[in-house]
Amino acid sequence: MPRFIQLEEFGSRDYLHLVERERPWPGPGQVLVRVLAAGLNPMDYKAYRSEQAAAHMGVTLPSGMGQDFAGFVEEVGAGAVRFQAGQAVLGTAPFAAIADFVVVPEDGQIIEKPDPLTFEVAGSLGVVGRTAMASEASLDLGESDTVLVSAAAGGVGVLAAQLAVHCGATVIGTASEDNHEFLETLGITPVAYGPGLADRVREVLDDGVRVTAVLDNHGPDTIDAALELGVPPERINTIAAFGPSARGARTVGGRAAGNAELAELADLLARNELMLPIDSIFPIERTAEAYGRLETGHVRGKIVIVTD
Repeated sequence: MPRFIQLEEFGSRDYLHLVERERPWPGPGQVLVRVLAAGLNPMDYKAYRSEQAAAHMGVTLPSGMGQDFAGFVEEVGAGAVRFQAGQAVLGTAPFAAIADFVVVPEDGQIIEKPDPLTFEVAGSLGVVGRTAMASEASLDLGESDTVLVSAAAGGVGVLAAQLAVHCGATVIGTASEDNHEFLETLGITPVAYGPGLADRVREVLDDGVRVTAVLDNHGPDTIDAALELGVPPERINTIAAFGPSARGARTVGGRAAGNAELAELADLLARNELMLPIDSIFPIERTAEAYGRLETGHVRGKIVIVTD
C-alpha cells in the first residue's frame, strides 16, 4: 500500500505518523507523480507546532506534510497534455508531498526536471527556489551593489546569495562559524550573526564601500543592522519579518515567482552555475527525526526525505 506522512494532532513532530492509504488517482487536468524525494521547509514545523499558524496556512487535521517533491509522472488525468507518464518532474504539493504519490494540477506548481539535476536537489527546490528568485529580483541587483544576505547557508539564503553573486554583486552573508568556509567557496564573505552584526559587516567592507541592499531571511535583527548601516528600507527585502517588524522593508516572497522562474533556477543548478547543498537525507520512516534536525535551525541547505 502507498505510504503517506500524516499529522494527526497539533503540538509537535511526535504527531507525525506514517500511514498507508489507497493509491490516489488523477482527475481531469491532474497529474499523478510517484515521489522519489521531498524537501523539508520551516513552514512545515510552524504548522504542526501551532494550530493558529496551521490555520493561517489553511491546514486542518488530519493533514499531510511537506511541500516540495520530485519524481516520475505515473499517470495523467483526462485532458492533461503538458506531461506524460515516465517524465521526470519537480514541483510543490502543499502539505501533501511526503508520500509515495501526490496528485497535482498540471497547470499548477510543477515543471519538468532537468536531466542533470539530482532528485534530492530537485525535490528540495520548489518553495526555496521561487522564494530566492523573487527575493533577489525584488531589488534589481547589479554589479554596483554590495549585498548583505542573512541566513546565507540556509535553503533560501544560500540560493539568494548565489543569485546575487551571479548578477555581479558583492555579497556578505551571515552564518554560523561552521558555515563560513563553505560560504567562501561560493564567493560570499561570511560574518557571524547576532548582536553587533552591523559592526562586523563594517569590518569586512573595503574603504569607501557601503552596503547598498539587504536580503533578509532571518528576521528583524537583520533589518535593524541594515538600517544602522544606512540601507534605505526600499533596498531591503525580508521574508522573515512582517507588519511593523519589517520597518518599511519590502516583503516579496515566493508567491511573486512562478514556474518560469523555478525552471530558470533549475537550469542554473543543472548547469552547475549555482548549487543547493543537501544537509542530510532521511528515509520516509524517519520523517519525524528529520524534522527534529530541521528544528535545530543549524542546517546547511536542505533536508530531504526519500521514499526508496
